[in-house]
Amino acid sequence: MRAVALVCTLKASPDRSSSLLLATQVLESLHQQGVTGEAIRIADFDVRPGVQVDMGEGDAWPMIRAKIMDAQILILATPIWLGHPSSVAQRVLERLDGELSETDEEGRLLTYGKVAAVCVTGNEDGAHKISADLFQALNDVGFSMAPGAATYWVGEAMQGTDYQDLPETPEAVAATTKQLAVNAAHLASRLQADPYPAS
Repeated sequence: MRAVALVCTLKASPDRSSSLLLATQVLESLHQQGVTGEAIRIADFDVRPGVQVDMGEGDAWPMIRAKIMDAQILILATPIWLGHPSSVAQRVLERLDGELSETDEEGRLLTYGKVAAVCVTGNEDGAHKISADLFQALNDVGFSMAPGAATYWVGEAMQGTDYQDLPETPEAVAATTKQLAVNAAHLASRLQADPYPAS
């Protein structure tokens, strides 16, 4: 199994990036599950604007797309800017829109059977909204996420209690986390045993 993380920081290498750090940590965790992978910092490449899989001479997206097609897991990592995913993440989503025109011999999108996940970093609330936006976009272009593919906790504003310092796990968080685990395990096993049917 292979994974590729598309890191949508606004900063090119060698600048430090929280999004790159989190994506790298996800890849390390996947490696412990027997999944190999790599991180690609999109700002290091000339990814042209557009919604085709190849926007012509000099476009770096076809090389990046080949790595996505070779992987079973796509990680999309973005910072929060002004309450939204980065402009680089939006560019990636626009390029992934080109997959709507790419199908196999049975009419299925080439992204069917691939799983996507999201990493969000930022210094303000908004990760849940951004995750929801990215989940919908990734699903629209053929990637699968388990229902309830996010769990979170947000403390009261302007206080310093950490989730780990709570006396017990809130019931809603525990239920959401359990649903995520059950649904994700079910989806992974079903996709492995029985691929999506042709249209």
